[in-house]
Amino acid sequence: MDSIISNPVLTLVIPCYNEEEVLPETISRLTVILEELAESQLISKHSKMLFVDDGSRDQTWDIIASYNQNNPFVSGLKLAKNAGHQNALLSGLMEAKETSDCVISVDADLQDDLNAIREFIIKFKEGYDIVYGVRKSRTTDTFFKRSTAQGFYRVMSKMGVNIVYNHADYRLMSKRVLQELSNFKEVNLFLRGLVPLIGYRSTEVYYDRHERFAGESKYPLKKMLAFAFDGITSFSITPIRLISAVGFAMFGISLLIAVYTIISKLLGTTVWGWSSLMLSIWFIGGLQLVALGLIGEYIGKIYKEVKQRPKYIIETLLNSQSTLDTENTKKVKNSEREAVAVQ
Repeated sequence: MDSIISNPVLTLVIPCYNEEEVLPETISRLTVILEELAESQLISKHSKMLFVDDGSRDQTWDIIASYNQNNPFVSGLKLAKNAGHQNALLSGLMEAKETSDCVISVDADLQDDLNAIREFIIKFKEGYDIVYGVRKSRTTDTFFKRSTAQGFYRVMSKMGVNIVYNHADYRLMSKRVLQELSNFKEVNLFLRGLVPLIGYRSTEVYYDRHERFAGESKYPLKKMLAFAFDGITSFSITPIRLISAVGFAMFGISLLIAVYTIISKLLGTTVWGWSSLMLSIWFIGGLQLVALGLIGEYIGKIYKEVKQRPKYIIETLLNSQSTLDTENTKKVKNSEREAVAVQ
């Protein structure tokens, strides 16, 4: 960073989808953390929490609105409909970048260790623009989830995608990182891959991940697989190249089979087995369908990008008291500057 900010204005961006069971506890814990950090003069007293309601069907927004009336740290952003976790997170980041010196994104389920926030701020004050929250281990995961998650990171790395191992969306970003992030206009969002592309000075903070405090996971196996596939196809054309390589390999095999067929014809042994014929037809037919499906996936992404539809639509914005205080302070300072200029 160009200069170190002594008491930065921090915004915690928390995307929420049907989190009524855990939200009161989340607000309570984050309030304590913000108060402690403000008292320690690590952050400004104008810091806040921004809860993004991603089209929840339960009482999530009512809870946010209720706490907004009584808790000076709580602000809310309600999307018109469910836009997906990444888009909801982006909407909060873009809203927070105008009034914040740094932003930390964290999930509402309390699985991420909130005590790491203090370490994030310390690293920010040391001059880091990006601080990644990285899990120390995956001992709390099931064998299947641990294996698939680790396999995902390895596959992404093999395909040339710059991604931080065992990092999800628990991270700190400075104001200028958010400004640069706003220049990425793609519809197919994969923030874990986009943020490292910005390239500013970064570091990592390691933490232990907890069990979900309440409610159910919003990322079942189907969504996890879709998220992983989107990440791979949004950042790498390696799958297309693999299909091309398989195509060349099949062409080579077909040449060998052609030679074998000609030799068999000359030797008079041209009776072929039904099984081998059927297996060949089904194998090549299936391979062609997979190749077409993969190509179609890339074409579909191009189709979405070309239309340039908005990634999210904001329905309601509730500012926190700390935000209003910050805006009023800025107005007073601007008025004082104007008065001095007139004199």
